[in-house]
Amino acid sequence: MPGRPSGSGSGSPWAGGARKRAAQPPRESPRPGRQEEVRLYGVNAVQAVFARRPQAIRKLYLAQARIASLQPLLKWCVAHRIGYRVVEDAELGKLAASSHHEGVVADVLRQAPGTLDPWLRGLPEGPCCAVWLDGVGNPHNFGAILRSAAHFGVSAVLLPAHSTLALSGAAARVAEGGAEAVPLLRLEDAGDAMAKLRQAGFALAATVARDGADLFAASLPQRLVWVLGAEGEGLGEAVAADCDLRLSIPGSGAVESLNVASATAVLLAAWRMRCPA
Repeated sequence: MPGRPSGSGSGSPWAGGARKRAAQPPRESPRPGRQEEVRLYGVNAVQAVFARRPQAIRKLYLAQARIASLQPLLKWCVAHRIGYRVVEDAELGKLAASSHHEGVVADVLRQAPGTLDPWLRGLPEGPCCAVWLDGVGNPHNFGAILRSAAHFGVSAVLLPAHSTLALSGAAARVAEGGAEAVPLLRLEDAGDAMAKLRQAGFALAATVARDGADLFAASLPQRLVWVLGAEGEGLGEAVAADCDLRLSIPGSGAVESLNVASATAVLLAAWRMRCPA
């Protein structure tokens, strides 16, 4: 295979000695006893996995044009007998189920969400920000939220027990590597989680489209959890009522509100400006 790093072998489209087989779409669920895999695509998404947990990479597909820029990853695959294939753009599009693959697709082990108690025990003193997503379901919004969270140094994204959110290829691509930088935590009970967060010095801020205090005029606590609701209907009143603050992003009124991903970026920037790390 042209451009293959030295030592990768010959005669098979899979490097590292892997058995040849046709590329398959990702399975809906893992085989019993095996950790679930997720198919990621996009240069920054794949490179972020390689930088932080390369042992999670199981298979790699790439375009000929990506061989030079992905040499460190390819050499790692050869050294650890991880199969890779150089394929045409059309096949990459089928593998990713998207035209936005940027010339690379990878099957990687899914990282299970963490839990609240160990995260709280490991937190340092001082300013700290987290994002609680209550009902957010769109993978592109989720990815954009993860990108903003990584940019502004958010310590975790919290997911209620009922949340269906899980990292997908689309979310990881939009996150541009941010999905590997911000841990996800699964909350077993919302009320218990709120109590534990308050015990750790956090205030919880409900973000509402109207009738909240002006974000830009409000005093923001150094330890803060932004609580954001679903696309369209926003944050439920019962959840908002359990929070310590109700805040709104003021605007011109030409539209009702920002979407949840855009609002998250504004909220995080406002907190970071007041509470620099």
